Amino acid sequence: MHDEIGDVLYDYGRGLYANITNRCPCRCEFCIRTMTDSLGSADSLWLKREPSVSEVIDMLADWDLSKYDELVFCGYGEPMERLEDLLAIAKYVKENTHLKIRINTNGLSDLINRRETAPELADIVDTISVSLNQCSAAKYEALCHPSFGEDAFDAILHFTKEVQKYVPKVAMSVVNVIPQEDVDACRKIAADLGVTLRVR
Repeated sequence: MHDEIGDVLYDYGRGLYANITNRCPCRCEFCIRTMTDSLGSADSLWLKREPSVSEVIDMLADWDLSKYDELVFCGYGEPMERLEDLLAIAKYVKENTHLKIRINTNGLSDLINRRETAPELADIVDTISVSLNQCSAAKYEALCHPSFGEDAFDAILHFTKEVQKYVPKVAMSVVNVIPQEDVDACRKIAADLGVTLRVR
């Protein structure tokens, strides 16, 4: 039905995922989108165009949502690139379904949107997972190549600290391609911020 857009909703593990953009300010060395077009039930997560809010809502109406506990905003782009649209979709889902809302993010929303964005997630988002991925600004820039340069790292830490005031569950994650000593340093950063760290 929505062949002119591409795979927006897809199964991955036991979750229902929403791939609403391919835009991202990072070019991470480990990014799965440089390795494969498909993931989970999606044939390709490369969008022909970004779906509108109403199109995503229509797609959700066509899915059997009873199999899922949450809708996860995560795909081949950074979902916070479309913050207003994401929140509109999430608000609809919260008001009309049983699904909880999770966002998997690089934590750069404030720089992307040029404002403090954590307060906008209040009462809509249940869980947020922030990709930390390295333990210093220089190492993060070398691994993830953010368009914001070394400012990106402090922005991630600031967002993670602030978003805990508005979102019930907050965690950070790192990729398993970095040295163990860097993972340990990331674990301390997360602990100092008051969140858990997952190695993925």
